[in-house]
Amino acid sequence: MFSFFKSLPPRHRIAWLIAVAADALQIGGTPIFFEGVFSPADWVVDIVTGGIMIGLLGWHWSFLPTFAAELIPGLDLVPTWTAAVFLVTRQRAAVVEPKAPGVPHTPPGEPEILPPNPGRRP
Repeated sequence: MFSFFKSLPPRHRIAWLIAVAADALQIGGTPIFFEGVFSPADWVVDIVTGGIMIGLLGWHWSFLPTFAAELIPGLDLVPTWTAAVFLVTRQRAAVVEPKAPGVPHTPPGEPEILPPNPGRRP
């Protein structure tokens, strides 16, 4: 498990640390953050954490459900920031399988584009 963290770039490790800290703060401070959208402290933590995450990891779709979940009262007890960072870093740390020589490299997350009629011979 720790080899996964060791293989991450420093920016990803910092993002993990901040996400776990933000979730621990929201879970540990349940009386302050339980109100969800009606808690100013919740807004501050979520906006600051979201800004830092976007700065460290760039924009990713998994941040949208995290922001939405943070608005619902009581859902702050779920570690949504940690889950979002897991999704982002898991996809970016995926190992690309080596292909045969001469075959173009497809980055992770991108669809492989095949030539037209790959099995048909003229």
